[in-house]
Amino acid sequence: MKRFSVLLALGLALGSCGPSTGSGPVDVAIVGEPESLFQQGIRLSPAAQHVRAASFEGLVALDPAGQIVPAIAERWIVTDDGRSYIFRLRNTSWPDGADITANDIRALLRDTISRLEGTSLGLDLAKVVEVRAMTGRVVEVRLSSPMPEFLRLLAQPELGFVKNGSGAGPMVASRDGEASIVRLSALPPEARGFPARENWEDLARTLTVRALPAEAAVEAFTNGDIDLLLNGRLSSFPLAQLGPLSRGAIQVDPSIGMLGLAIRNDGGLLSDPARREALSMALDRSALIEPFGLGGWQPTTWIIPPSLFAEPPYPDTRWPDLSIEERQRMASQRIAAWEAASGEGAELRIGLPAGPGSDLLFEQLRDAWAAIGVISVKVAPGAGADLELRDRLARYTSPRWFLNQFNCELEIGLCSPEADALVRESLSQSDPFSKQQVLAEAHAELVQQEVFIPLGAPVRWALVRGAVDTYQANQWGLHPLFPLSQPTT
Repeated sequence: MKRFSVLLALGLALGSCGPSTGSGPVDVAIVGEPESLFQQGIRLSPAAQHVRAASFEGLVALDPAGQIVPAIAERWIVTDDGRSYIFRLRNTSWPDGADITANDIRALLRDTISRLEGTSLGLDLAKVVEVRAMTGRVVEVRLSSPMPEFLRLLAQPELGFVKNGSGAGPMVASRDGEASIVRLSALPPEARGFPARENWEDLARTLTVRALPAEAAVEAFTNGDIDLLLNGRLSSFPLAQLGPLSRGAIQVDPSIGMLGLAIRNDGGLLSDPARREALSMALDRSALIEPFGLGGWQPTTWIIPPSLFAEPPYPDTRWPDLSIEERQRMASQRIAAWEAASGEGAELRIGLPAGPGSDLLFEQLRDAWAAIGVISVKVAPGAGADLELRDRLARYTSPRWFLNQFNCELEIGLCSPEADALVRESLSQSDPFSKQQVLAEAHAELVQQEVFIPLGAPVRWALVRGAVDTYQANQWGLHPLFPLSQPTT
């Protein structure tokens, strides 16, 4: 059966006004600006990532727990040297009814990787040296050296395949008129290359997805208008604790990534690495999070958590032999010396997103830096900040992901050409120990230049109604929408 005839048979309908009871439509809100839901291309908002993942499959995908599962590739093998991934494609078709072939996937994957150049995800994919079609349904991807987490990269929403403006599912997305709402309906199993299921259309659930500012999203959940709220951040976390309905519904992801302050201006007070270090030294990171009541949050003084190395090349924390009082005293001396030499006052503009969590964080930063003689002023991101919050989820757990966030090509803050050169050197290293040694040297270079003030792990939270039984917290912050539609009986 051709895909377009299947779509006509689905008879998509917009969901009901109230929350799901377990059998009706599921209403989802993703924190963000409404139009961010419809972003296209290679730079996607979290809302657009979730819709892309639902409607444009890649070779592999993520399940609710964040584990790799088959998608367009029904199975794969990895060669003994870890440098070749060979995928066998599922016997399925594009929306126009044409078979999905290895030649299609080769061309689309090459094109996507090319278009990702100049992005951090493009840097993550730098080990790909060749994509080739071996037979009609077999594709090989060769790497410059082993990458155990390569499949996780291929599962990123940006690597979902788009042909003639359409994807291969597993869901079909359509915009609800002029409203900022996407309707998602799962394709029947037979349209995805699987055996038909009796009464499937009566059992499967449709989804409505919208992007809303955090306060509006929490209000919609409290009012019973949505079943699932995704992509809450530290900046909005206090909102999740409002009202009796949200209690027990809050789910906090065990996120991995980076949360800290990028150096946006390397002049004046910030021109010297020692003074940038002083700002980092002055922070009691555990105290920063106390007002949020976030148990289990992991603070860090390093760009890369040492636990990500097989043999940690540095201690758990910087300045292990100094108390916070001693660190602040040293920092204060460096700031005072600069003020005396320059004749200027120490003042910094801190770029933070709007939200009650940002207000709490700013108060903690302001007080810590006031103790060393620095005046802090809060500004919006992009409004001439000297330091600006960077809040990123990792796509995989290698130290290379963290290092790629500071690549000079990205032009998003201070960087180190020497660190970039070491990361490039690591791409051809086949020995795991040698590779990690080179990456540790790159990290040491970034730390020496004090390009970043790390705070800790990023925060991602969700509000989940009891009827949504397929949701699972995971460390990647990507929560597949397709499983929400699947029959549970």
